[in-house]
Amino acid sequence: MRFFGRHGGMGRRFMRDEQSPDGRGRRHREGLGHRNHGRRSHLGRFLEHGDLRLVVLKLIADTPRHGYDIIKAIEDLAGGAYTPSPGVVYPTLTLLEELGHITVSTGDGPRKLHTITEDGTRFLEANAPSVSAIFARFAEAGPSAGPAPQILRSMENLKLALRLRLARDRVDESQIRAIAAAIDAAATAVEQT
Repeated sequence: MRFFGRHGGMGRRFMRDEQSPDGRGRRHREGLGHRNHGRRSHLGRFLEHGDLRLVVLKLIADTPRHGYDIIKAIEDLAGGAYTPSPGVVYPTLTLLEELGHITVSTGDGPRKLHTITEDGTRFLEANAPSVSAIFARFAEAGPSAGPAPQILRSMENLKLALRLRLARDRVDESQIRAIAAAIDAAATAVEQT
C-alpha cells in the first residue's frame, strides 16, 4: 500500500505485524510512542501495548493508591525517564474498574482510592510472567536510562531565573556577588551529593 508522505514523497505504509526495512517495526516508524515534556520518551523500552494496565494493577495490588500516586510510582520505576500523563493513567483506571479488577472509594477530598478486587488478583496472577517481564525491563533501565528529567527541569529553572533577574533591572556589585555565591553554594551541594 502506498501513500504520499509528509514531504510530498511516496512512502510505504506497513501492516500491523510487518517490519519496516530498518527492522524497528511499526510503532517506532510511525511515531506511536508517547511524548514526555516535548522529548520522545523512553516508553517504548518499558511498555508495549497493554502493559500499562498490568503495571497499574500491580502497583494497586501492592498498596491501594490514588491516581497521582500511580503516576509518581511509574516515574520512579522508570528512573525519571518517563512520567505517564494523567490522560493515559486515568482512562486505564476507569478501564480496570469497568473490568471489575479494581474498586474505587472516595475519601479525603476529591481524591479516589483504588483497591484491587479478587478478579483483579486472579487476572494479575494469570499474567504473572508478563508482569515480571515488564518490571524486569523497568529494573534494567533504572536510573541510568538518561539524565533525570527533574534535574534537567531544575537546571532550566535556574537559567530562566538568572535571565529574568538580569533582564529586570541593573544589577549592582553586591547583587552580583550574592547571585554568584548562591550559584557556587548550589554547585558545592551538587558535588557533595
